Amino acid sequence: MALDAVFLRALAEELRPQVLGAKIEKIHQPARDQVLLILRGNRKLLLCAGANAPRIQFTALERDNPSAPPMFCMLLRKHLSGGRITALDQPPLERLIRLELDTADDLGRAGHHSLILEAMGRRSNLILLDAEGRIVDCLRRIDAEMSPARQILPGLFYQPPPSVERLPFLDETEAGFREKYADTDPGTPPERFLLDHYFGLSPLLSREIAFRAEAPGLSNRSDRLWAELDRLADTVRKNRFSPVLLRREGQPIEFSCFPLLQYGPTVETEAFPDCSALLDAYYGERERQERARIRGAELIRAATTARDRLRRKLTVQERDYAAAQDRDKLRLQGDLITANLYRMEKGQKSLICENFYSEEGETVSVPLDPLLSPQQNAARYYKRYAKAKTAAKVLREQMDLARRDLDYLESVLEELSRGETEQDFLDIRRELRESGFLRSSGKEKKSRPSRPREFRTASGLRILAGRNNRQNDALTREADHRDLWFHTQKIHGAHVILRTEGQVPGEADIQEAAAVAAYYSQAREGAKVPVDYTPVRYVKKPAGARPGMVIYTTYRTAYVSPGLPDTKEKGGTEA
Repeated sequence: MALDAVFLRALAEELRPQVLGAKIEKIHQPARDQVLLILRGNRKLLLCAGANAPRIQFTALERDNPSAPPMFCMLLRKHLSGGRITALDQPPLERLIRLELDTADDLGRAGHHSLILEAMGRRSNLILLDAEGRIVDCLRRIDAEMSPARQILPGLFYQPPPSVERLPFLDETEAGFREKYADTDPGTPPERFLLDHYFGLSPLLSREIAFRAEAPGLSNRSDRLWAELDRLADTVRKNRFSPVLLRREGQPIEFSCFPLLQYGPTVETEAFPDCSALLDAYYGERERQERARIRGAELIRAATTARDRLRRKLTVQERDYAAAQDRDKLRLQGDLITANLYRMEKGQKSLICENFYSEEGETVSVPLDPLLSPQQNAARYYKRYAKAKTAAKVLREQMDLARRDLDYLESVLEELSRGETEQDFLDIRRELRESGFLRSSGKEKKSRPSRPREFRTASGLRILAGRNNRQNDALTREADHRDLWFHTQKIHGAHVILRTEGQVPGEADIQEAAAVAAYYSQAREGAKVPVDYTPVRYVKKPAGARPGMVIYTTYRTAYVSPGLPDTKEKGGTEA
Protein backbone atom coordinates (compact mmCIF):
# COMPACT_ATOMS: atom_id res chain seq x y z
CA MET A 1 0.00 0.00 0.00
CA ALA A 2 1.02 3.64 -0.29
CA LEU A 3 1.77 5.58 2.87
CA ASP A 4 -1.39 7.59 3.66
CA ALA A 5 -1.82 10.86 5.55
CA VAL A 6 -2.97 9.16 8.78
CA PHE A 7 0.05 6.86 8.90
CA LEU A 8 2.27 9.85 8.13
CA ARG A 9 0.70 11.63 11.12
CA ALA A 10 1.54 8.62 13.29
CA LEU A 11 5.12 8.79 12.01
CA ALA A 12 5.35 12.53 12.70
CA GLU A 13 4.09 12.09 16.26
CA GLU A 14 6.55 9.26 16.81
CA LEU A 15 9.59 11.03 15.33
CA ARG A 16 9.05 14.58 16.64
CA PRO A 17 10.29 14.07 20.23
CA GLN A 18 13.27 12.07 18.97
CA VAL A 19 14.56 14.52 16.35
CA LEU A 20 13.97 17.92 17.96
CA GLY A 21 17.34 19.41 18.82
CA ALA A 22 19.23 16.56 17.13
CA LYS A 23 22.42 17.51 15.29
CA ILE A 24 23.06 16.24 11.75
CA GLU A 25 26.52 14.67 11.70
CA LYS A 26 26.55 12.98 8.28
CA ILE A 27 24.43 12.91 5.15
CA HIS A 28 24.31 10.04 2.65
CA GLN A 29 22.29 9.30 -0.47
CA PRO A 30 22.36 5.50 -0.86
CA ALA A 31 19.82 5.54 -3.71
CA ARG A 32 18.57 8.09 -6.21
CA ASP A 33 15.44 8.85 -4.19
CA GLN A 34 16.73 8.19 -0.66
CA VAL A 35 18.56 10.51 1.75
CA LEU A 36 19.95 9.41 5.10
CA LEU A 37 20.50 11.99 7.83
CA ILE A 38 22.86 10.52 10.42
CA LEU A 39 21.95 12.20 13.71
CA ARG A 40 24.08 12.33 16.83
CA GLY A 41 24.08 8.94 18.49
CA ASN A 42 24.29 7.20 15.09
CA ARG A 43 20.53 7.38 14.59
CA LYS A 44 19.64 7.13 10.91
CA LEU A 45 16.70 9.21 9.71
CA LEU A 46 15.62 8.07 6.26
CA LEU A 47 13.74 10.37 3.88
CA CYS A 48 12.53 8.49 0.82
CA ALA A 49 10.88 10.20 -2.14
CA GLY A 50 10.43 7.06 -4.23
CA ALA A 51 7.21 6.77 -6.20
CA ASN A 52 6.33 3.40 -4.64
CA ALA A 53 7.67 3.93 -1.12
CA PRO A 54 7.71 7.61 -0.02
CA ARG A 55 8.22 7.95 3.73
CA ILE A 56 10.23 9.34 6.64
CA GLN A 57 11.43 6.99 9.39
CA PHE A 58 14.28 5.91 11.60
CA THR A 59 15.89 2.86 10.02
CA ALA A 60 18.10 0.09 11.34
CA LEU A 61 18.79 -1.41 7.89
CA GLU A 62 22.26 -1.15 6.41
CA ARG A 63 22.45 0.59 3.05
CA ASP A 64 25.52 0.78 0.81
CA ASN A 65 26.55 4.22 -0.38
CA PRO A 66 27.73 4.85 -3.96
CA SER A 67 31.45 5.33 -4.49
CA ALA A 68 30.84 8.97 -5.49
CA PRO A 69 28.07 10.93 -3.71
CA PRO A 70 25.37 12.38 -6.04
CA MET A 71 25.16 16.13 -6.57
CA PHE A 72 22.03 16.51 -4.43
CA CYS A 73 23.80 14.75 -1.56
CA MET A 74 26.77 17.13 -1.90
CA LEU A 75 24.36 20.08 -1.84
CA LEU A 76 22.69 18.84 1.35
CA ARG A 77 26.08 18.33 2.97
CA LYS A 78 27.06 21.87 2.12
CA HIS A 79 23.95 23.44 3.64
CA LEU A 80 22.83 21.04 6.37
CA SER A 81 25.92 19.34 7.84
CA GLY A 82 26.21 20.29 11.50
CA GLY A 83 22.71 21.76 11.55
CA ARG A 84 20.11 21.08 14.21
CA ILE A 85 16.50 20.08 13.66
CA THR A 86 14.23 22.63 15.35
CA ALA A 87 10.81 21.45 14.15
CA LEU A 88 9.05 18.57 12.41
CA ASP A 89 5.59 19.51 11.13
CA GLN A 90 2.85 17.97 9.04
CA PRO A 91 0.10 20.20 7.63
CA PRO A 92 -3.25 18.71 8.74
CA LEU A 93 -3.80 15.40 6.91
CA GLU A 94 -1.37 16.35 4.11
CA ARG A 95 1.15 13.81 2.86
CA LEU A 96 3.91 16.30 3.52
CA ILE A 97 6.58 16.60 6.23
CA ARG A 98 8.54 19.78 6.85
CA LEU A 99 11.83 19.73 8.77
CA GLU A 100 13.08 23.10 10.02
CA LEU A 101 16.83 23.33 10.61
CA ASP A 102 19.19 25.87 12.14
CA THR A 103 22.36 25.81 10.05
CA ALA A 104 25.61 27.68 9.53
CA ASP A 105 27.45 28.60 6.31
CA ASP A 106 31.15 28.06 5.50
CA LEU A 107 32.06 31.20 7.46
CA GLY A 108 30.13 30.13 10.53
CA ARG A 109 27.26 32.57 10.05
CA ALA A 110 23.93 31.35 11.41
CA GLY A 111 21.26 30.48 8.88
CA HIS A 112 18.03 28.57 8.46
CA HIS A 113 16.88 25.95 5.97
CA SER A 114 13.80 23.79 5.47
CA LEU A 115 13.76 20.26 4.09
CA ILE A 116 10.37 19.25 2.73
CA LEU A 117 9.30 15.70 1.95
CA GLU A 118 6.26 15.47 -0.34
CA ALA A 119 5.16 11.84 0.03
CA MET A 120 2.61 11.82 -2.79
CA GLY A 121 3.18 8.70 -4.86
CA ARG A 122 4.66 9.34 -8.29
CA ARG A 123 4.78 13.09 -7.50
CA SER A 124 6.94 12.54 -4.41
CA ASN A 125 9.83 14.94 -3.99
CA LEU A 126 12.45 16.14 -1.52
CA ILE A 127 12.98 19.90 -1.59
CA LEU A 128 15.56 22.11 0.16
CA LEU A 129 14.51 25.71 0.93
CA ASP A 130 16.53 28.69 2.17
CA ALA A 131 15.49 31.05 4.97
CA GLU A 132 13.31 33.09 2.58
CA GLY A 133 11.40 30.06 1.33
CA ARG A 134 13.19 29.88 -2.04
CA ILE A 135 14.00 26.51 -3.52
CA VAL A 136 17.74 25.75 -3.30
CA ASP A 137 17.30 22.48 -5.17
CA CYS A 138 15.22 19.31 -5.19
CA LEU A 139 15.40 15.66 -6.14
CA ARG A 140 13.00 16.10 -9.07
CA ARG A 141 12.80 19.39 -10.91
CA ILE A 142 9.35 20.19 -12.30
CA ASP A 143 9.26 22.75 -15.14
CA ALA A 144 6.32 24.42 -16.89
CA GLU A 145 6.15 21.69 -19.53
CA MET A 146 5.71 19.02 -16.88
CA SER A 147 3.27 21.02 -14.72
CA PRO A 148 1.92 24.40 -15.91
CA ALA A 149 0.24 24.98 -12.54
CA ARG A 150 3.16 24.35 -10.17
CA GLN A 151 6.87 24.44 -10.96
CA ILE A 152 9.57 23.24 -8.58
CA LEU A 153 12.86 24.76 -9.73
CA PRO A 154 15.87 26.34 -7.99
CA GLY A 155 15.34 30.04 -7.33
CA LEU A 156 11.53 29.92 -7.24
CA PHE A 157 9.55 30.49 -4.06
CA TYR A 158 8.15 27.21 -2.78
CA GLN A 159 4.41 26.78 -3.18
CA PRO A 160 2.77 23.90 -1.29
CA PRO A 161 0.61 21.45 -3.27
CA PRO A 162 -2.89 22.81 -3.97
CA SER A 163 -5.55 21.71 -1.50
CA VAL A 164 -8.49 19.58 -2.59
CA GLU A 165 -12.11 20.65 -2.28
CA ARG A 166 -13.01 18.07 0.35
CA LEU A 167 -13.57 18.36 4.07
CA PRO A 168 -10.89 16.82 6.35
CA PHE A 169 -12.58 13.90 8.04
CA LEU A 170 -11.29 15.12 11.43
CA ASP A 171 -13.47 18.27 11.06
CA GLU A 172 -16.73 16.52 10.22
CA THR A 173 -19.79 16.78 12.47
CA GLU A 174 -22.66 14.33 12.76
CA ALA A 175 -25.09 16.81 11.21
CA GLY A 176 -22.79 17.49 8.28
CA PHE A 177 -22.25 13.76 7.74
CA ARG A 178 -25.98 13.02 7.69
CA GLU A 179 -26.64 15.84 5.24
CA LYS A 180 -23.99 14.55 2.83
CA TYR A 181 -25.19 10.96 3.20
CA ALA A 182 -28.81 11.97 2.52
CA ASP A 183 -27.77 13.65 -0.76
CA THR A 184 -25.87 10.55 -1.94
CA ASP A 185 -27.24 7.96 -4.34
CA PRO A 186 -28.38 4.99 -2.18
CA GLY A 187 -26.52 2.62 -4.49
CA THR A 188 -23.13 4.22 -3.84
CA PRO A 189 -20.79 1.88 -1.94
CA PRO A 190 -19.94 3.32 1.50
CA GLU A 191 -16.18 3.32 0.81
CA ARG A 192 -16.82 5.33 -2.38
CA PHE A 193 -18.95 7.81 -0.43
CA LEU A 194 -16.15 8.31 2.12
CA LEU A 195 -13.47 8.84 -0.53
CA ASP A 196 -15.62 11.30 -2.49
CA HIS A 197 -16.49 13.51 0.47
CA TYR A 198 -13.58 13.45 2.91
CA PHE A 199 -9.97 14.48 2.73
CA GLY A 200 -7.32 12.40 4.52
CA LEU A 201 -8.89 8.96 4.07
CA SER A 202 -7.04 6.42 1.97
CA PRO A 203 -8.82 3.59 0.11
CA LEU A 204 -7.57 1.15 2.78
CA LEU A 205 -9.07 3.15 5.67
CA SER A 206 -12.30 3.76 3.74
CA ARG A 207 -12.69 0.02 3.15
CA GLU A 208 -11.97 -0.67 6.83
CA ILE A 209 -14.61 1.83 8.01
CA ALA A 210 -17.14 0.35 5.56
CA PHE A 211 -16.31 -3.19 6.68
CA ARG A 212 -16.72 -2.38 10.37
CA ALA A 213 -19.95 -0.53 9.67
CA GLU A 214 -21.50 -3.78 8.45
CA ALA A 215 -21.33 -5.20 12.00
CA PRO A 216 -24.76 -5.51 13.72
CA GLY A 217 -25.78 -3.35 16.65
CA LEU A 218 -26.94 -0.03 15.16
CA SER A 219 -30.22 0.82 13.48
CA ASN A 220 -29.19 1.65 9.91
CA ARG A 221 -26.18 2.03 7.63
CA SER A 222 -25.75 5.78 8.11
CA ASP A 223 -25.65 5.35 11.90
CA ARG A 224 -23.10 2.58 11.63
CA LEU A 225 -20.97 4.45 9.12
CA TRP A 226 -20.94 7.65 11.18
CA ALA A 227 -20.10 5.74 14.36
CA GLU A 228 -17.07 4.12 12.75
CA LEU A 229 -15.90 7.35 11.08
CA ASP A 230 -16.22 9.25 14.36
CA ARG A 231 -14.38 6.48 16.21
CA LEU A 232 -11.49 6.64 13.74
CA ALA A 233 -11.37 10.46 13.93
CA ASP A 234 -11.27 10.35 17.74
CA THR A 235 -8.44 7.81 17.67
CA VAL A 236 -6.41 9.99 15.28
CA ARG A 237 -7.02 13.19 17.28
CA LYS A 238 -5.76 11.47 20.45
CA ASN A 239 -2.83 9.89 18.57
CA ARG A 240 -3.67 6.37 19.76
CA PHE A 241 -1.81 4.42 17.11
CA SER A 242 -1.06 0.67 17.03
CA PRO A 243 1.24 -0.21 14.09
CA VAL A 244 0.44 -3.59 12.52
CA LEU A 245 1.78 -5.51 9.54
CA LEU A 246 -0.38 -8.02 7.66
CA ARG A 247 1.25 -11.06 6.09
CA ARG A 248 -0.12 -13.70 3.78
CA GLU A 249 1.94 -16.89 3.51
CA GLY A 250 4.78 -15.04 5.19
CA GLN A 251 4.84 -12.18 2.68
CA PRO A 252 3.89 -8.63 3.83
CA ILE A 253 0.82 -7.34 1.99
CA GLU A 254 -0.44 -4.31 3.99
CA PHE A 255 0.44 -2.12 6.95
CA SER A 256 -1.52 0.32 9.05
CA CYS A 257 -1.38 2.29 12.29
CA PHE A 258 -4.62 0.56 13.38
CA PRO A 259 -5.65 -3.12 13.53
CA LEU A 260 -7.37 -4.14 10.27
CA LEU A 261 -10.35 -6.49 10.32
CA GLN A 262 -11.36 -6.49 6.64
CA TYR A 263 -8.99 -9.34 5.67
CA GLY A 264 -10.34 -11.74 8.28
CA PRO A 265 -8.52 -15.02 9.00
CA THR A 266 -6.79 -15.09 5.59
CA VAL A 267 -3.84 -13.07 6.93
CA GLU A 268 -1.53 -13.06 9.94
CA THR A 269 -1.26 -9.82 11.94
CA GLU A 270 2.06 -8.79 13.46
CA ALA A 271 2.19 -5.88 15.92
CA PHE A 272 5.22 -3.55 16.06
CA PRO A 273 6.45 -1.27 18.83
CA ASP A 274 6.73 1.70 16.48
CA CYS A 275 6.05 2.74 12.90
CA SER A 276 9.73 2.87 11.89
CA ALA A 277 10.32 -0.77 12.79
CA LEU A 278 7.19 -1.71 10.84
CA LEU A 279 8.38 0.14 7.72
CA ASP A 280 11.79 -1.56 7.92
CA ALA A 281 10.03 -4.93 7.98
CA TYR A 282 7.67 -4.02 5.12
CA TYR A 283 10.13 -2.34 2.76
CA GLY A 284 13.39 -4.05 3.72
CA GLU A 285 13.16 -7.11 1.48
CA ARG A 286 11.51 -5.12 -1.32
CA GLU A 287 14.35 -2.57 -1.29
CA ARG A 288 16.98 -5.30 -1.29
CA GLN A 289 15.41 -6.88 -4.37
CA GLU A 290 15.13 -3.51 -6.09
CA ARG A 291 18.76 -2.62 -5.34
CA ALA A 292 19.85 -6.01 -6.61
CA ARG A 293 17.81 -5.52 -9.78
CA ILE A 294 19.30 -2.10 -10.50
CA ARG A 295 22.91 -2.80 -9.54
CA GLY A 296 22.93 -6.22 -11.13
CA ALA A 297 21.13 -5.23 -14.34
CA GLU A 298 24.32 -4.50 -16.30
CA LEU A 299 26.05 -7.65 -15.07
CA ILE A 300 22.97 -9.76 -15.73
CA ARG A 301 22.80 -8.35 -19.26
CA ALA A 302 26.51 -9.08 -19.88
CA ALA A 303 26.31 -12.61 -18.43
CA THR A 304 23.06 -13.36 -20.29
CA THR A 305 24.52 -12.13 -23.59
CA ALA A 306 27.64 -14.27 -23.11
CA ARG A 307 25.51 -17.28 -22.16
CA ASP A 308 23.22 -16.91 -25.19
CA ARG A 309 26.24 -16.49 -27.46
CA LEU A 310 27.73 -19.67 -26.05
CA ARG A 311 24.47 -21.53 -26.57
CA ARG A 312 24.37 -20.53 -30.24
CA LYS A 313 28.03 -21.45 -30.67
CA LEU A 314 27.45 -24.82 -29.01
CA THR A 315 24.49 -25.53 -31.29
CA VAL A 316 26.65 -24.90 -34.38
CA GLN A 317 29.47 -27.04 -32.96
CA GLU A 318 27.11 -29.91 -32.22
CA ARG A 319 25.76 -29.73 -35.77
CA ASP A 320 29.27 -29.72 -37.24
CA TYR A 321 30.31 -32.54 -34.93
CA ALA A 322 27.34 -34.65 -36.03
CA ALA A 323 28.31 -34.02 -39.67
CA ALA A 324 31.90 -35.02 -38.92
CA GLN A 325 30.71 -38.39 -37.64
CA ASP A 326 29.78 -39.29 -41.22
CA ARG A 327 33.39 -38.85 -42.38
CA ASP A 328 33.94 -42.56 -43.23
CA LYS A 329 31.62 -42.06 -46.19
CA LEU A 330 34.08 -39.45 -47.56
CA ARG A 331 36.99 -41.91 -47.36
CA LEU A 332 34.88 -44.61 -49.05
CA GLN A 333 34.05 -42.25 -51.90
CA GLY A 334 37.75 -41.42 -52.32
CA ASP A 335 38.63 -45.13 -52.39
CA LEU A 336 35.94 -45.87 -54.97
CA ILE A 337 37.25 -43.09 -57.25
CA THR A 338 40.84 -44.36 -56.88
CA ALA A 339 39.78 -47.92 -57.68
CA ASN A 340 37.96 -46.81 -60.82
CA LEU A 341 40.42 -44.28 -62.26
CA TYR A 342 40.87 -46.39 -65.37
CA ARG A 343 37.15 -46.01 -66.17
CA MET A 344 36.91 -42.29 -65.59
CA GLU A 345 37.45 -39.23 -67.72
CA LYS A 346 37.72 -35.57 -66.84
CA GLY A 347 34.37 -33.74 -66.99
CA GLN A 348 32.26 -36.50 -65.46
CA LYS A 349 29.60 -35.32 -62.99
CA SER A 350 29.33 -38.65 -61.17
CA LEU A 351 30.82 -42.10 -60.95
CA ILE A 352 28.50 -45.13 -61.07
CA CYS A 353 30.26 -48.17 -59.68
CA GLU A 354 29.98 -51.18 -57.38
CA ASN A 355 30.72 -50.70 -53.69
CA PHE A 356 33.36 -53.37 -53.18
CA TYR A 357 33.37 -52.67 -49.40
CA SER A 358 29.83 -53.96 -49.14
CA GLU A 359 29.02 -57.66 -48.95
CA GLU A 360 25.98 -57.13 -51.19
CA GLY A 361 28.09 -55.23 -53.75
CA GLU A 362 25.34 -52.71 -54.47
CA THR A 363 25.80 -49.98 -57.05
CA VAL A 364 26.51 -46.47 -55.73
CA SER A 365 26.77 -43.03 -57.26
CA VAL A 366 29.71 -40.80 -56.25
CA PRO A 367 29.26 -37.07 -57.05
CA LEU A 368 32.21 -35.52 -58.93
CA ASP A 369 33.39 -32.01 -59.74
CA PRO A 370 33.50 -31.91 -63.58
CA LEU A 371 36.20 -29.23 -63.51
CA LEU A 372 38.60 -31.55 -61.69
CA SER A 373 40.44 -34.62 -62.95
CA PRO A 374 39.61 -38.06 -61.45
CA GLN A 375 42.79 -37.93 -59.36
CA GLN A 376 41.89 -34.44 -58.07
CA ASN A 377 38.38 -35.60 -57.18
CA ALA A 378 39.82 -38.48 -55.16
CA ALA A 379 42.28 -36.13 -53.43
CA ARG A 380 39.41 -33.76 -52.65
CA TYR A 381 37.45 -36.50 -50.87
CA TYR A 382 40.53 -37.63 -48.90
CA LYS A 383 41.19 -34.05 -47.87
CA ARG A 384 37.60 -33.58 -46.69
CA TYR A 385 37.90 -36.86 -44.73
CA ALA A 386 41.10 -35.73 -43.01
CA LYS A 387 39.55 -32.36 -42.20
CA ALA A 388 36.42 -33.99 -40.73
CA LYS A 389 38.58 -36.37 -38.66
CA THR A 390 40.55 -33.46 -37.20
CA ALA A 391 37.38 -31.42 -36.73
CA ALA A 392 35.74 -34.20 -34.72
CA LYS A 393 38.61 -34.19 -32.23
CA VAL A 394 38.82 -30.37 -32.00
CA LEU A 395 35.05 -29.90 -31.84
CA ARG A 396 34.78 -32.41 -29.03
CA GLU A 397 37.30 -30.38 -27.01
CA GLN A 398 35.62 -27.08 -27.89
CA MET A 399 32.18 -28.41 -26.95
CA ASP A 400 33.52 -29.53 -23.57
CA LEU A 401 34.94 -26.03 -23.00
CA ALA A 402 31.70 -24.39 -24.15
CA ARG A 403 29.62 -26.58 -21.82
CA ARG A 404 32.00 -25.76 -18.97
CA ASP A 405 31.71 -22.02 -19.64
CA LEU A 406 27.95 -22.30 -20.07
CA ASP A 407 27.64 -24.02 -16.70
CA TYR A 408 29.87 -21.35 -15.15
CA LEU A 409 27.76 -18.48 -16.56
CA GLU A 410 24.60 -20.14 -15.26
CA SER A 411 26.18 -20.19 -11.79
CA VAL A 412 27.11 -16.48 -12.13
CA LEU A 413 23.53 -15.60 -13.06
CA GLU A 414 22.34 -17.49 -10.00
CA GLU A 415 24.83 -15.53 -7.85
CA LEU A 416 23.54 -12.26 -9.31
CA SER A 417 20.00 -13.19 -8.32
CA ARG A 418 21.25 -13.58 -4.73
CA GLY A 419 23.31 -10.36 -4.68
CA GLU A 420 22.44 -8.10 -1.76
CA THR A 421 25.09 -5.41 -1.39
CA GLU A 422 27.11 -3.26 -3.74
CA GLN A 423 30.21 -5.22 -2.74
CA ASP A 424 28.57 -8.47 -3.90
CA PHE A 425 28.19 -7.03 -7.39
CA LEU A 426 31.71 -5.55 -7.38
CA ASP A 427 33.09 -9.00 -6.54
CA ILE A 428 31.09 -10.67 -9.32
CA ARG A 429 32.11 -7.93 -11.78
CA ARG A 430 35.78 -8.58 -10.96
CA GLU A 431 35.22 -12.31 -11.34
CA LEU A 432 33.64 -11.92 -14.78
CA ARG A 433 36.44 -9.59 -15.87
CA GLU A 434 39.16 -12.00 -14.74
CA SER A 435 37.33 -14.86 -16.49
CA GLY A 436 37.31 -12.89 -19.75
CA PHE A 437 33.55 -12.38 -20.03
CA LEU A 438 33.62 -8.66 -19.24
CA ARG A 439 35.88 -6.01 -20.71
CA SER A 440 38.05 -3.92 -18.44
CA SER A 441 36.94 -0.29 -18.18
CA GLY A 442 40.34 1.20 -17.43
CA LYS A 443 41.26 1.94 -13.84
CA GLU A 444 39.07 -0.18 -11.62
CA LYS A 445 37.78 0.84 -8.22
CA LYS A 446 39.72 -0.85 -5.44
CA SER A 447 37.52 -2.37 -2.78
CA ARG A 448 37.86 -4.70 0.14
CA PRO A 449 36.61 -8.25 -0.45
CA SER A 450 33.33 -9.15 1.17
CA ARG A 451 33.07 -11.75 3.90
CA PRO A 452 31.01 -14.90 3.45
CA ARG A 453 27.60 -15.09 5.05
CA GLU A 454 27.89 -16.52 8.55
CA PHE A 455 25.37 -18.28 10.77
CA ARG A 456 25.37 -20.42 13.91
CA THR A 457 23.63 -23.70 14.41
CA ALA A 458 21.55 -24.28 17.51
CA SER A 459 24.55 -26.04 19.09
CA GLY A 460 26.88 -23.12 18.27
CA LEU A 461 28.78 -24.45 15.23
CA ARG A 462 29.61 -21.90 12.52
CA ILE A 463 28.07 -22.11 9.05
CA LEU A 464 29.76 -20.17 6.23
CA ALA A 465 28.09 -19.62 2.84
CA GLY A 466 29.96 -18.15 -0.17
CA ARG A 467 28.57 -15.04 -1.89
CA ASN A 468 30.26 -15.71 -5.27
CA ASN A 469 32.35 -18.32 -7.08
CA ARG A 470 35.74 -17.00 -5.99
CA GLN A 471 34.57 -16.86 -2.40
CA ASN A 472 33.27 -20.42 -2.78
CA ASP A 473 36.75 -21.51 -3.86
CA ALA A 474 38.38 -19.66 -0.96
CA LEU A 475 35.98 -21.18 1.58
CA THR A 476 36.71 -24.71 0.41
CA ARG A 477 40.45 -24.09 0.11
CA GLU A 478 40.81 -22.61 3.58
CA ALA A 479 38.50 -25.03 5.41
CA ASP A 480 39.83 -27.73 7.71
CA HIS A 481 39.83 -31.16 6.09
CA ARG A 482 37.44 -32.35 8.85
CA ASP A 483 34.88 -29.62 8.12
CA LEU A 484 31.78 -30.58 6.14
CA TRP A 485 31.14 -29.19 2.67
CA PHE A 486 27.54 -28.76 1.39
CA HIS A 487 26.11 -28.08 -2.07
CA THR A 488 22.74 -28.62 -3.72
CA GLN A 489 22.73 -31.70 -5.90
CA LYS A 490 23.12 -30.82 -9.61
CA ILE A 491 21.72 -27.32 -8.91
CA HIS A 492 23.68 -24.07 -8.92
CA GLY A 493 24.16 -22.56 -5.48
CA ALA A 494 26.59 -21.42 -2.82
CA HIS A 495 29.28 -23.61 -1.32
CA VAL A 496 28.52 -24.00 2.38
CA ILE A 497 31.02 -25.03 5.04
CA LEU A 498 30.06 -26.38 8.47
CA ARG A 499 32.98 -25.68 10.79
CA THR A 500 33.13 -28.75 13.02
CA GLU A 501 36.03 -27.54 15.24
CA GLY A 502 37.23 -31.16 15.34
CA GLN A 503 33.89 -32.37 16.74
CA VAL A 504 31.42 -34.80 15.24
CA PRO A 505 28.44 -32.64 14.21
CA GLY A 506 24.98 -33.80 15.17
CA GLU A 507 22.20 -34.56 12.74
CA ALA A 508 20.52 -31.26 13.62
CA ASP A 509 23.71 -29.33 12.70
CA ILE A 510 23.89 -31.12 9.36
CA GLN A 511 20.22 -30.38 8.64
CA GLU A 512 20.67 -26.67 9.44
CA ALA A 513 23.76 -26.36 7.21
CA ALA A 514 22.00 -28.22 4.39
CA ALA A 515 19.00 -25.88 4.72
CA VAL A 516 21.35 -22.89 4.31
CA ALA A 517 22.83 -24.47 1.15
CA ALA A 518 19.31 -25.00 -0.22
CA TYR A 519 18.30 -21.44 0.66
CA TYR A 520 21.22 -19.91 -1.24
CA SER A 521 20.61 -21.88 -4.42
CA GLN A 522 18.32 -21.98 -7.43
CA ALA A 523 16.02 -24.26 -5.42
CA ARG A 524 15.19 -21.68 -2.73
CA GLU A 525 11.46 -22.01 -3.39
CA GLY A 526 11.54 -25.82 -3.30
CA ALA A 527 9.91 -28.01 -0.64
CA LYS A 528 12.43 -30.84 -0.31
CA VAL A 529 15.80 -30.05 -1.87
CA PRO A 530 18.59 -32.66 -2.24
CA VAL A 531 21.83 -31.34 -0.73
CA ASP A 532 25.06 -33.34 -0.98
CA TYR A 533 27.56 -33.11 1.87
CA THR A 534 31.00 -34.59 2.43
CA PRO A 535 34.18 -33.86 4.42
CA VAL A 536 36.24 -31.13 2.75
CA ARG A 537 39.08 -33.59 2.04
CA TYR A 538 36.91 -35.25 -0.59
CA VAL A 539 36.34 -31.99 -2.52
CA LYS A 540 38.83 -31.31 -5.34
CA LYS A 541 39.19 -28.54 -7.90
CA PRO A 542 40.26 -29.85 -11.34
CA ALA A 543 43.17 -28.09 -13.02
CA GLY A 544 41.95 -25.25 -15.25
CA ALA A 545 38.39 -25.35 -13.89
CA ARG A 546 36.36 -22.17 -13.79
CA PRO A 547 35.85 -20.42 -10.41
CA GLY A 548 33.46 -22.30 -8.16
CA MET A 549 33.69 -25.57 -10.12
CA VAL A 550 34.73 -28.62 -8.08
CA ILE A 551 34.33 -32.41 -8.03
CA TYR A 552 33.60 -34.45 -4.93
CA THR A 553 33.29 -38.08 -3.87
CA THR A 554 32.21 -40.16 -0.84
CA TYR A 555 29.20 -37.99 -0.17
CA ARG A 556 25.79 -38.35 1.43
CA THR A 557 22.55 -36.55 0.53
CA ALA A 558 20.14 -34.74 2.83
CA TYR A 559 16.64 -33.70 1.75
CA VAL A 560 15.71 -30.43 3.43
CA SER A 561 13.44 -27.41 3.20
CA PRO A 562 15.39 -24.21 2.42
CA GLY A 563 15.79 -21.92 5.43
CA LEU A 564 18.16 -20.01 7.66
CA PRO A 565 19.05 -20.54 11.32
CA ASP A 566 17.48 -18.20 13.84
CA THR A 567 20.87 -16.62 14.57
CA LYS A 568 21.61 -13.28 12.91
CA GLU A 569 23.73 -13.18 9.76
CA LYS A 570 27.17 -11.66 10.27
CA GLY A 571 28.46 -11.47 6.72
CA GLY A 572 29.46 -8.07 5.33
CA THR A 573 32.46 -6.14 4.08
CA GLU A 574 35.78 -6.81 5.71
CA ALA A 575 37.12 -4.06 7.90
